[in-house]
Amino acid sequence: MIDDIELDATARMEKSIEALQKAFSKIRTGRAHPSLLDQIMVSYYGSDSPLSQVANVSVEDARTLKVTPWEKAMVQAIEKAILASDLGLNPATQGMVIRIPLPPLTEERRRDLVKIVKQEAENGRISIRNIRRDANSEVKEALKEKMISEDEARGAEEKIQKITDQFIKEVEKHLETKEADLLSM
Repeated sequence: MIDDIELDATARMEKSIEALQKAFSKIRTGRAHPSLLDQIMVSYYGSDSPLSQVANVSVEDARTLKVTPWEKAMVQAIEKAILASDLGLNPATQGMVIRIPLPPLTEERRRDLVKIVKQEAENGRISIRNIRRDANSEVKEALKEKMISEDEARGAEEKIQKITDQFIKEVEKHLETKEADLLSM
């Protein structure tokens, strides 16, 4: 019973960390990374498809992404989708290859991105604390139903707190890494 609650809480907290990492990957640093274009959707024969399903996205150098569409007809649709995104990127087409140079970040923009990263980290911490609250209420419910003793409930709450502390530390580690990445260069 208690093990199930702890396993569920751990699994949900791991998903919160994954969501945080995904949010961090969308915040661009000065370096080119294919995940910057993950959220771009391209109109492909009348339906929207992720860019990664209609083209190959690779890193050409530290500040340039290279997009190679599977079909020549997709070049303009991909270019239009990149321009329409809120990433502020200007693609340059050369035949079947679309090159996307990443402009260097200004100091002010870096500070803004750090604020956004800190807000995402806070959202991650809140999510983890909400999972702790849910797990603790399940333990209290089991205690109320006389399924576990008070000692077992206290031990379970302590263990849930340790798991929570571990995941909060992981959020802090990811925040420090991303912040250092943004402020470097």
